[in-house]
Amino acid sequence: MLNRVKPREEGGGRVAIVMNGSPLFTGDAGSGESEIRRWIMENDWLEAIVALPEQLFYNTGIPTYIWVLSNNKPAKRKGKVQLMDATSFWSPMRKSLGSKRREITPDQIGQITQLFERFKEGEHSKIFPTTAFGYRKITVERPLRLNFQASPERIERLQTEKGFTNLATSKKKPGKEHDTEVAEGIELQQAILKALKTLNPAKLHKNRPEFLGVLNAALRQHKLKPPAPVLKAILSALSERDETAEICTGEKGNPEADPELRDTENVPLGEDVQEFFAREVEPHVPDVWINISVKDPQDGKIGRVGYEINFNRYFYKYQPPRPLEDIVADIRMLEREIVRMLREVAGRPGSLGANPVNQ
Repeated sequence: MLNRVKPREEGGGRVAIVMNGSPLFTGDAGSGESEIRRWIMENDWLEAIVALPEQLFYNTGIPTYIWVLSNNKPAKRKGKVQLMDATSFWSPMRKSLGSKRREITPDQIGQITQLFERFKEGEHSKIFPTTAFGYRKITVERPLRLNFQASPERIERLQTEKGFTNLATSKKKPGKEHDTEVAEGIELQQAILKALKTLNPAKLHKNRPEFLGVLNAALRQHKLKPPAPVLKAILSALSERDETAEICTGEKGNPEADPELRDTENVPLGEDVQEFFAREVEPHVPDVWINISVKDPQDGKIGRVGYEINFNRYFYKYQPPRPLEDIVADIRMLEREIVRMLREVAGRPGSLGANPVNQ
């Protein structure tokens, strides 16, 4: 529809589209849906979104919204978006038509139109800058901490690791060379298992370099030099995550990230990522850092840009819970009603005693 709007040079045009709620928020940062919202917002084409009452259509009662889009906004609307809550502007129909039980009268249509034209804040109208709906999704990393042990259970686990089981396979065609390669792989597997069983099964290592030294010494003693994928499989099988262990570091001495502890944070657009991180994340999580390699493909900055419109957040009205005394009174009334019905079923009034509820 936007593609068919008259160009701005020719006076521009306006489009109104009725949609369900999912286009407001479906899709994470960088997804197709979010990128469409971003494209609309960053080109300043969204004038307003109007939340309509439920039960307006024949075949569905779900909430619906009108998106008002324009490529030639008036000066007062430039860089801004108006959200309108028109969910209370409806009248009941005298006769339902399928799922359609409500209608918007001409007078109510006029009221909604006036809210749009006035372009002012109020109970049913909120105005925001386009950037208010954007955020930058940053990836937050925590260090990998592992302990290592050559216990029988962990050694047994090695035989399920792909890098280890691949030793007993061959990509060659069936024949003598294939069988020879498989036999050599099985022999290497047995030799590695034998070498691992020479390690102290009760010793728990909480430092990876220390354990690597012990492991390599055992492998050298058996004249073994397994390839990198096999060594990786051995370390994976003999390790477990341990918050008390020392941090595993990479070749340059930098902490290695734990994929299982990886998380994300949404930083509002316009707010400095580092300031947000220092205020909202660092005080609560130790040894945490931002993965600066995850960047937005369009602007090249840290974090992927996303847009979503959480309509309910802006028009939410707090409703306090009922007083506890009223709830207790209702429960006691129901208890008395249940007791009365049980007496009628039993046919013996009063047989449940003076205080049947406690019984």
